[in-house]
Amino acid sequence: MKGIEDYTKSLTEYLDEIVVVKEPKELYNPIRYIVSLGGKRLRPILTLMSCDFFNTEYKKALPAALALELFHNFSLIHDDIMDEAPLRRGKETVHKKWDLNTGILSGDAMLILAYQLFENYEPLMFSELAKLFSKTALQVCEGQQYDVDFETRMDVSITEYLKMIEYKTAVLLGAAMQMGAIVAEASDTCKQNSYEFGKNIGIAFQLQDDYLDCFGDPENFGKQVGGDIISNKKTYLYLTALSNCNEKDKKRLVKLFSESPKDPSQKIIEVKKLYLESGAAKQSLEEIANFTKKANTIIEKLNINKSNKNLLRSFSDQLMNRKV
Repeated sequence: MKGIEDYTKSLTEYLDEIVVVKEPKELYNPIRYIVSLGGKRLRPILTLMSCDFFNTEYKKALPAALALELFHNFSLIHDDIMDEAPLRRGKETVHKKWDLNTGILSGDAMLILAYQLFENYEPLMFSELAKLFSKTALQVCEGQQYDVDFETRMDVSITEYLKMIEYKTAVLLGAAMQMGAIVAEASDTCKQNSYEFGKNIGIAFQLQDDYLDCFGDPENFGKQVGGDIISNKKTYLYLTALSNCNEKDKKRLVKLFSESPKDPSQKIIEVKKLYLESGAAKQSLEEIANFTKKANTIIEKLNINKSNKNLLRSFSDQLMNRKV
């Protein structure tokens, strides 16, 4: 069993080998740029870790891991275009640094490069990986559409929101774990349980992201705290507060989320106060713990040794308690 540092080092070296700038440079420069911005690289690390846990040389999973990383970054390029976002990880977004057409085309090329990486595997494994990848990619698109739809809907339920983050975020972590198990030729039961572990961790991860966006330390979080409040995003916190509030506070919350003041500082203070007083903040933390507990329960079903089970449990607990 290797450590996360080993996985990260091997992934970076493989990325540098595969993702190179060639002609036409205006197509490949943006691809190299977005993957060079770093990030947590949680998805590919999960793939390598999963493969390693099932007693297979983790480097065998590098093509599948990089395919997920390329797909994730492809989705970020297009998300940034849809959101008209100027920054990604503190740097200019691809469509701002170049232009809109370059962002669309480079994103498309990344998706194709991701599929090409599965060609490193023999036919049966290629087929299994590609089927999972296609299913997951489509679910991510469906999740993104739900997210877009929710912007104009006033009747979004908590159940619908959880489904949206499952599709937009969690299924990719589930696929990451399952791909590692596929490369390791684990049993069908272990493949499915690996997926379920990743999916539940993914939901907890996104709920934690929503919570930190509101209540995180700006220095640790790495981006503006209160961004979801500023953009009137209907997160788990908002929907839970709306469900818990009395009529007066509910009307006030709805009104605040219909406004976009030039200076949002007072709005952020007031919304956070409503989240705390309504119990939404507490419930959010409880739900993060709940999905993490579900994931940890699944670990016991995996046919991996006790040491690896403990490492996986420690990994999920670290994600739940992260500050960034």
